[in-house]
Amino acid sequence: MQTLDWIILISTLLIIVIYGTYQTKGSKNVQDYLKGGNTTPWWTIGLSVMATQASAITFLSTPGQAFHSGMGFVQFYFGLPIAMVVICMVFIPLYHRLKVYTAYEFLENRFDKKTRTLTAILFLIQRGLAAGITIFAPAIILSAVLGWNLLLLNIIIGVLVIIYTVSGGTKAVNVTQKHQMVVIFTGMIIAFVLIINQLPNDITFSKALQIAGASGKMDVLDFSFDLNNRYTVWSGLIGGTFLMLSYFGTDQSQVQRYLSGKSVKEMQLGLLFNGLLKVPMQFFILLVGVMVFVFYQFNESPINFNPTATEVVLNSEYSQDYQTLQKQQNELFAEKQQAIFNYVKTKNNVTAKTISEYNTKSDALRSEAQKLIEKAGESKNLKVESNDKDYVFIHFILNNLPKGLIGLLLAVILSAAMSSTASELNALASTTTIDLYKQRVGEKSENDMVKASKGFTLLWGILAIGVACVANLAENLIQLVNIIGSIFYGNVLGIFLLAFFFKSIKANAVFIAALITQVLVIGLFFLNQFEIINLPFLWLNFVGCLIVMVIAFVIQSLMKNEMNYA
Repeated sequence: MQTLDWIILISTLLIIVIYGTYQTKGSKNVQDYLKGGNTTPWWTIGLSVMATQASAITFLSTPGQAFHSGMGFVQFYFGLPIAMVVICMVFIPLYHRLKVYTAYEFLENRFDKKTRTLTAILFLIQRGLAAGITIFAPAIILSAVLGWNLLLLNIIIGVLVIIYTVSGGTKAVNVTQKHQMVVIFTGMIIAFVLIINQLPNDITFSKALQIAGASGKMDVLDFSFDLNNRYTVWSGLIGGTFLMLSYFGTDQSQVQRYLSGKSVKEMQLGLLFNGLLKVPMQFFILLVGVMVFVFYQFNESPINFNPTATEVVLNSEYSQDYQTLQKQQNELFAEKQQAIFNYVKTKNNVTAKTISEYNTKSDALRSEAQKLIEKAGESKNLKVESNDKDYVFIHFILNNLPKGLIGLLLAVILSAAMSSTASELNALASTTTIDLYKQRVGEKSENDMVKASKGFTLLWGILAIGVACVANLAENLIQLVNIIGSIFYGNVLGIFLLAFFFKSIKANAVFIAALITQVLVIGLFFLNQFEIINLPFLWLNFVGCLIVMVIAFVIQSLMKNEMNYA
């Protein structure tokens, strides 16, 4: 990185933190601190909701996901517009009428205190883990690529977020997220334009799409019912809808964003804005990844993009084998490049199948390189991440963008990390204050409640930094966050649906059903991990929701029969 990159990176982050702290200083009452004084306009709500979901993981992992697997991941979001409409029609009017600070307050009104407490605790567990991962994700990747100290990066990201989140609460989160999204959109659009401009002169955008399509990267829709395919239209519409309903309708990190709205209409417009823009945004980010794939059809690339993994294997007994694979990759690249030029010029009868075969061979070499990395790690008793999806985009940024823009793109990544982490800390503190602390200590003065909220924000921030410091990488970071959510979200959504639509179901039946369901869903997840069953994680949202509702109905029926018998 050049001096200009450092100036842009540091100044962008400091401006966001200072602006957010200054604009929202002096929140003296709970409504201001936890609900932003109910003054947030719809466009700020929409951008804040998007920023909460669009963490650094989105901008690091999603392009890498597209580079390796194509555009199919966008199907994951197909259920989001459906969920937005349902939440606008059912959830928001009810939350507003009850004037709740958290989604879980509603459950005490409908059921009882123990159901509210259980659901709040389920949220705190999964969101507390996710907060640590949203800090850890950019830190581990930037530390590997730039050589920065991982522990120090975790602390810096966490402390920057804590400063303005503790100071200004919900309003600070909303204000900063609006500006963070401007930085994020600007950076990604610039990156996309630069990728296209760096392709060979006679490779237009349409030809780039043609090249990507030849290797199956533009296959967006999969209508199969094959559970071996993680992302299909059906998993997106069914599993994705249930996940998004639970995330946006019952997860306090999102609920708190729109509860700060001026009115029901402003809240609804904010969510509908998110519903309309989110899928195109994800499509665009995936398209950036596909264009990076096309870029590397004309430019040599490492056989594995993770520099730490490469360093480990090159300093092991497998070094020669790894270098041989890299050499084979370079030779294959030279052949493929000429074939691609002939393909787009329709010469020498080069077909899409020919290009696909070249990339299949390249993927096979990458797979062999991953195996060598894993062997090298085992021989040294090291945990080495051989899957390089999360490193593809950052490698492109650092090696191919002009100075100044590298700093901007790094600011995009860190801004995204800060925005999602701020929402999570804000929501964790609100839930702890309102659903646990207030329930135990009773009514306190406004000043005491604000102090408690700030204290819990600080505490959760420290815990998130702690989780980040001990976290490990998964197959793909964006999938890891969604997996954690899917383990809990279906159960929580089922509880809320029972509360909304089935008045005959009472508190005890729901509480027992929720406990049983959570154990079953965790069990199903591990059965899938050990390949005993085949149930992709997206389906856990639907299955968990269905199980808790069925069990609640059964228990309520048994209780009713016992009462009648007595």
